[in-house]
Amino acid sequence: MTLVNRRLIYSLLYYIISIATFLTLWEILVILLSNPYFPSPLSIFRAITRIAIFGDIDGYTLIQHIYASLERVMIGFFIAVITGVPLGLLIGIFPIVRALSIPVIEPIRFIPPIAWIPLAIILLVGMSRYAFIIWVGAFFPILLNTIAGVKRTSITLVQMAKTFGADRNQIIMKIIFPSSLPEVMTGLRVGLGVGWMCIVAAEMIGGDPIGLGRLIIKYANLIQTDVVVAGMISISLIGMCINYMILALEKRMFKWRVEVTT
Repeated sequence: MTLVNRRLIYSLLYYIISIATFLTLWEILVILLSNPYFPSPLSIFRAITRIAIFGDIDGYTLIQHIYASLERVMIGFFIAVITGVPLGLLIGIFPIVRALSIPVIEPIRFIPPIAWIPLAIILLVGMSRYAFIIWVGAFFPILLNTIAGVKRTSITLVQMAKTFGADRNQIIMKIIFPSSLPEVMTGLRVGLGVGWMCIVAAEMIGGDPIGLGRLIIKYANLIQTDVVVAGMISISLIGMCINYMILALEKRMFKWRVEVTT
């Protein structure tokens, strides 16, 4: 057995032990509390199975809820990417853009996405409501990491390019942008994660009966906590899968970057 295979087996074993221990402690806590509103792991599994096969009270299955939420998150995330990356490059490269934008951006980025819900309800309709809340969550991690990537560009490389006659556009496209890509990718990963976590807030205001956030809210009103937790677990598992997919892409693109490990 090779060292790599041994590590994989040990990692899988630790993972199984960790999950089994967690579920056992959860079941013990359920027994000790004896609270009808505190669901057991088995009741949550049954709720997931029931929603997946038969649908919720409106007839929507778990797959339909997941698809609706993913679509909304991807739209908001795409808007965050096409606004955050170019603006981050501009702020990082041009001091005048930084001087003009930072006084406005810095105070706004500390406003949590959920605080924008009243304005979104009043000013926006349909998909734009979802997209706006997701955009707010994803935009600032993408922006800040892009700026950081530009700032980490080696001055030596820039000066060398100038020495060989490269103009500004060539320096930006051939040196600054490629050099900042690792941080940009990190920003995309973090931004998508934050945007995905905002899905409950976004679907609170959307008004549509479908979506994981809406599923949670519907059954919270009915005090069926097993389905509520089932929706929460679905959100967490999908978010974890999205994170690992982007992380795997990062590792493949930037094998030389030791920091890409978690």
